[in-house]
Amino acid sequence: MIHRVKLKNSEDFAIFDDQAYEFLTTDPYLIKIDFINNIRRHSSGCGVFQKVWKNQDGSYVTETIYLHKLIAEKFLSHHKTDKVNLVGVKNGNKLDCRIENLEYRTRSHASRVRKTASKTGYTGVYREGAKYRAVITINGKLTHLGMFLTPEEAAIAFNNKSKQIYGDKGKINIIRNDDKKRS
Repeated sequence: MIHRVKLKNSEDFAIFDDQAYEFLTTDPYLIKIDFINNIRRHSSGCGVFQKVWKNQDGSYVTETIYLHKLIAEKFLSHHKTDKVNLVGVKNGNKLDCRIENLEYRTRSHASRVRKTASKTGYTGVYREGAKYRAVITINGKLTHLGMFLTPEEAAIAFNNKSKQIYGDKGKINIIRNDDKKRS
């Protein structure tokens, strides 16, 4: 069964499977801090619990618990290693915290699936004059893939190389408009 919990500061919902929901609603500490009713949408798009607590000496401390990390640490910690230690979501929805949608990733994998900062809207595609350059990082080294007339053509070149080098773990640009037919 799927459980949906409305976020405190948003119209969005966090999504859980039975196991995760039961943990979040029965763990003594999470009950004490009313975790399930105080999940907010973080600026990064994920679910987070944040509360400022006053210490006995009058100072303050902020407690921050990231929802996807909490669930992964509880149910998937056996997949965590020194290099595979960042929690990500498989389907791209950072509020979908079903156990089957969470995974531990390497830093390089996490970097490959992060949203692009390129002004073209495509990872690995940059405008140079009237053309578009496609580049990809292989073993920490930037590799030139070619110059193209459109950003979509450059994105397709990036996608092809990403599939070849990284397989299912590679970043794939979603091609806009009618150019999807060519990818």
